[in-house]
Amino acid sequence: MKKATNDAAPQHIAIQGYEGSFHQEAARRFFGKQTVVIPCDTFRQVIQHTINRSEANGGMMAIENSIAGSILPNYTLLQKHPVKIVGEVYLHIKQHLLANKGVKLEDIKEVQSHPMAILQCMEYLETQPQLKLMETEDTALSAKHVAQRKSKYQAAIAGKLAAELYNLDILVPNIHTQKNNYTRFLVLKHEKDAQPVEGADKASLKFHTDHSRGSLAKALAIIADAGINLSKLQSMPIPGTEFMYSFYADMEFGDLNQLNKMLKKLEKATESVTLFGIYKNGKLS
Repeated sequence: MKKATNDAAPQHIAIQGYEGSFHQEAARRFFGKQTVVIPCDTFRQVIQHTINRSEANGGMMAIENSIAGSILPNYTLLQKHPVKIVGEVYLHIKQHLLANKGVKLEDIKEVQSHPMAILQCMEYLETQPQLKLMETEDTALSAKHVAQRKSKYQAAIAGKLAAELYNLDILVPNIHTQKNNYTRFLVLKHEKDAQPVEGADKASLKFHTDHSRGSLAKALAIIADAGINLSKLQSMPIPGTEFMYSFYADMEFGDLNQLNKMLKKLEKATESVTLFGIYKNGKLS
């Protein structure tokens, strides 16, 4: 699958959150600026739109953050629905203090945003004790509310795209504490629409062993002996069992032949292997 070009028809992509969110920025990064987003309240709704092919061309779903870690429920969504990963985007998360045009910092009395965004900016916010902090469900929605109310006493914490879409000034840029804050987003398609990705060098899959002594070590040895880099290994409980686990793995490989040989050996050494997608490795920007 190739990224959209300016001449291609715009893709309709389901995202979690509102217009101006980091999900929309990730969708634009992959599909192009003309991408039409379908805002969803939950990740489950993103999946539902993605598998209803008449509603969306695909979905964009956050899977992990370099500070907060993995979004575990989203692994379950991948397992239970007919979707495939066709790409990924690593987005540098930059939080800004946004306000209406002409508003000065000394005018602000209240700052609103998603609880995680507030937490990410707490070091800066503690230098402004006069500000009342208000938690909301979404960073971009907070920016939208500030713009709609035209208040000079309210500000929002959100990204640059939200400032552009809602015509807000970036009053104070880059107020996040951790400067190397990245979120990894998965690009999803209905399994019937997922085409082979040119230049693919990464795969995501799930496997589980018989939980006998050394079974996981044997599986990992097969991956290592194939010369494949295991870039992530995430354990997930198997529903209906007593503390038994499956393993979600991200693997980086040189060519498909190398991957396919390894998968055949892994299938023989484990109880099951489920492939979620073969795609091109996203790059930190």
